[in-house]
Amino acid sequence: MAKFEGIFEIFGTMKGMTFYKSKDGLLIRAKGGVSKQRIKNDPAFQRTRENGAEFKHNSQMGQLLRQSVSPLLRLAKDYRVSSRLNGVMSRIKNLDGVSRRGERKVPIGIGTVAGKALLKGFDFNQNAAFRTLFRTPYSLDTVTGVFTVTDFQSEFHLGLPEGTTHASLSSAVVGIDFANRVYETHYSNKENFAIGSIPQTITLTPAALPTVTETRLFFILIEFFQEINGEQYPLKNHAHNVLHILEVV
Repeated sequence: MAKFEGIFEIFGTMKGMTFYKSKDGLLIRAKGGVSKQRIKNDPAFQRTRENGAEFKHNSQMGQLLRQSVSPLLRLAKDYRVSSRLNGVMSRIKNLDGVSRRGERKVPIGIGTVAGKALLKGFDFNQNAAFRTLFRTPYSLDTVTGVFTVTDFQSEFHLGLPEGTTHASLSSAVVGIDFANRVYETHYSNKENFAIGSIPQTITLTPAALPTVTETRLFFILIEFFQEINGEQYPLKNHAHNVLHILEVV
């Protein structure tokens, strides 16, 4: 796939080349290729079939994780989050040391220490990284799911986008069984506060803990608002919000 940089914008197909517009600019794709039937049956394409099967599996696992926190994801994501998460799932799948090529699975890879480490720290909005915007120590109890930050001064401890007057913190605990494609999610209280320098303690406690225990993930959501005439509006249509995986156990 090539990127077109010229003085004219061309759309459609011309001389076997398809011109189309994406968020990355005007792209060019060659028309044609090997038939689906040949890829499906020809022994020469065995590696292609194996790669395709694993790619499909990675996509399904990424979709499952996104679905588990869909109410939060609507508030904090970038347009590449699906492809970025699928890339992480691919690396986790590669840690499956027992399955044959083409049959390697995320549920096996995530059971390893290295697999959990790959998912820990993932930012669903790469334009708003948690480690960049949250600038003070915190504690997370992975037994109870309680997130705590003491002596929190939002004016100094948050990287504040221009125009921010208020912010909020909330969390979630997700239990996922990747093998059976089921999940259970519980959310915490949401703490909303005006930006200021008065120290405060913020405690986020999930309403319950998931009974699905195969893999447990802990999320933090940071939202930014601007108050106008007593009403808080999401800042820049959620563009600066943070959704981050704090821990995977």
